[in-house]
Amino acid sequence: MYDIIGDVHGHAQLLKKLLVKLGYKKKENGFTHSSRKAIFVGDFINRGPNIRKTIRIVREMVENGNAYAILGNHEINAIIASLKDKNGMPLIKPPLKNFISVLKTTKEFEDAREEWASHVKWLRSLPLFLELGGIRVVHACWSDQAITYLKDNLTLPGIKKSTFHKIYKDHGSKITQNIWLITKGPQFKLPGDLKIINNKGVSPRSYRIRWWEDYHGKTFEELSFESKFKLPQYTVPEQILPVNYPYDPDSPVLFFGHYCRFKGPHIINKNLCCVDSCVNGSKILTAYSWDGEKTLLSKNLVQVTYILS
Repeated sequence: MYDIIGDVHGHAQLLKKLLVKLGYKKKENGFTHSSRKAIFVGDFINRGPNIRKTIRIVREMVENGNAYAILGNHEINAIIASLKDKNGMPLIKPPLKNFISVLKTTKEFEDAREEWASHVKWLRSLPLFLELGGIRVVHACWSDQAITYLKDNLTLPGIKKSTFHKIYKDHGSKITQNIWLITKGPQFKLPGDLKIINNKGVSPRSYRIRWWEDYHGKTFEELSFESKFKLPQYTVPEQILPVNYPYDPDSPVLFFGHYCRFKGPHIINKNLCCVDSCVNGSKILTAYSWDGEKTLLSKNLVQVTYILS
């Protein structure tokens, strides 16, 4: 069976600690388990203190058949940041808006550019989602329509460089919109007269939402799947309700990351689980050990944390 691991974001020591707690052993071909496979939900690079070690662990496990991994929005941004234009110059020019987090990753590879180029090529071989019989895994949002479109229009699991060029340059294309939908999830733009302040003192103009729910009659806060700020308990006017992506309770169990849940809740309902515990802020890394159950069980959540001195 499978151990679905949340966004690691370069925290190699926590990842090792979690793998050991899950029963994996370090061998010549990386961490391995006698009867289980790990699944990484994406966003295993950027932000943390040991990005280079983390990607080595994940890649070694995947290449030796001990894990699966999918792309998150951070990996997609890293791939785009590595691209060259038609003149052989970097596609992304300073000030690198929306790509700042990639700088920490590339900085770790300043003395090993060939290694980073190899990792980028490997990242492009990873799938955007998984369907494994009994479970599904995506980074942020499961949309049947988006998944079907990508199956029909991409040569999966590997993705061509030209597709990443299109993601960066053509924001309105269906390929771009569907890839960002499943790796970043839908965001709801706030009305102009509604102002909130997040935990960094910034006033965001959009927020992450509970895409699987019926929005009718819900308040701004009830729609929210944010963990960094609260929204008002005003009912959202019907005329500005965003698109939702219902997930049938009889569909396979779905695991995803992305949403920075800190201490939870991680199990949302019987077949939906977000394993991202916002490792950079909480110092907690979360996994779910799935043993074939159709109804998720809180006892199967496994966590490790830094012990602060």
